Amino acid sequence: MNRSNTEQNDTSSVYAGPTIGDMIITLLERYPERVAFIDPCGSTITYRLLGQRIAYLIEQFERLGLERGASIVQLCGNRADVFAVMAACYIGGYRSVALHPLGGIDDQLFILENCQARLLIADADRLERSLKLLSDSQKSFSVLSHDADPDQSVRCIWNQFTSVHNHRLINRTTADEVVRLIYTGGTTGRAKGVMGSSESLATNALIRMAAHNWTELRLLCSTPLSHSAGTLILPVLWHGGTLVLHNGFEPDRLISELVEQRINALYLVPTMIYRLLDHPRVREISSTKLKMLMYGSAPISPARLSQARTVFGPVLIQHYGMSEAPTVILGLNETDHLDDSLMASAGKPYPGVTVKILDNDGQEVTVGEVGEICIRGPLVMKGYLNEPDLTAQVFKHGWFYSGDLAFQNARGYFFIVDRSKDMIISGGFNVYPKEVENIIATHPAVASVGVIGVPDADWGEAVRAFVVTKPDEQIAASTLVEMVRKAKGSIHAPKLVVFVDSLPLTALGKIDKKALRTEFWASNTRGVN
Repeated sequence: MNRSNTEQNDTSSVYAGPTIGDMIITLLERYPERVAFIDPCGSTITYRLLGQRIAYLIEQFERLGLERGASIVQLCGNRADVFAVMAACYIGGYRSVALHPLGGIDDQLFILENCQARLLIADADRLERSLKLLSDSQKSFSVLSHDADPDQSVRCIWNQFTSVHNHRLINRTTADEVVRLIYTGGTTGRAKGVMGSSESLATNALIRMAAHNWTELRLLCSTPLSHSAGTLILPVLWHGGTLVLHNGFEPDRLISELVEQRINALYLVPTMIYRLLDHPRVREISSTKLKMLMYGSAPISPARLSQARTVFGPVLIQHYGMSEAPTVILGLNETDHLDDSLMASAGKPYPGVTVKILDNDGQEVTVGEVGEICIRGPLVMKGYLNEPDLTAQVFKHGWFYSGDLAFQNARGYFFIVDRSKDMIISGGFNVYPKEVENIIATHPAVASVGVIGVPDADWGEAVRAFVVTKPDEQIAASTLVEMVRKAKGSIHAPKLVVFVDSLPLTALGKIDKKALRTEFWASNTRGVN
């Protein structure tokens, strides 16, 4: 029987974008005997074994009766099996969801209920928390473990796995299918579930591979694979490399592995870079064979970035992105980092994503004028889960509006001035906290700084700076105020400088401006000048 004319003329699938599932299957088949992961305990997982474990998981999900599109949640530290579950979702047609291993129980409970979780997989260290989440939830879901439970109260999902498990992987997902829910940090309110398509995740990997050199890398990840670090997995594995996993950031251990040449690439957030720069063994790093230090997830101090360039050499790569358009919107490559005038820049657009600075009416602003970073391309999310109104607020004039304010210089480099929600209006003038932070951070005694606006009867909002000094260093608040006044004027100068022992950080290592605004941080000080 001949197909109908409609079927014969339907060419829509010919133009479908790439899928993350097909990419994973291809790389696994290319390097079967190479080591894909080294777990924190030191055990190795080859590409072949990884593929076998992914195929096994898909069978287990089917036996559990999980329907296509079901949310499979993980609460785990770093391990290769975390990626195996993610990959099984991408290939099998499920939705991968990650709970941050250091997150609060209320946030974790909200995510489980918001995504309508059908299965929660935990490791041994977080099994008790997972059972607590199950008992507190208004929804019903199953709990399984990555590890054998001594009490046998929770089944280990791997208890029937053998290395002879060798079913061929077949991708079951389409390019526009939602295969991942990424929950925003919630620093400005309730977390939102970002719907990531298979094509978006594949596009992220393709963009990264087009922009940087990934050959022969042994990349150390000490930040959670469930978040930004997870976007580096495919570029490394596509080129036959190895990911070395740590559970948490240990500067001394990291330096030792660099010196012993067991790793040649790093992914860090800025706070980790600062800790390395202040470490007694920092000079040892210059003698290592480091090929790449990629950083992102939070703004970095230009002054400390210059220090990092001196210590690490010409290997720095910055990426700027967000959950809604993951990790590869703007970037500074190794050559860009050699230019002192670009230390405060977020870089230029990555290949494959269109970025403009627009006003609220969708019009592009002039060079040097501040507007909002807006994005187009297959990298962009499909929307916020069950939040049509919030989705409509960020999709305007045919663009995704990021909420980040920035300007471009004459060379086309983007400079982010701040989040639109963090902007301070003092005396009728706009003050961007990031600009004030960058000035204060240039003082050699300052380790880190966070700036917020606080209500003020005269000014509407007053600029307040929270400062952490380096060990055994002291500085007068008046000195920092004068630095800002001289550079930017009296409007930008802090009305109060508060010295604190530490700054509150989100689970992703960003300075938590919401926490800074609470009275706790104003009172938990070691001196106010």
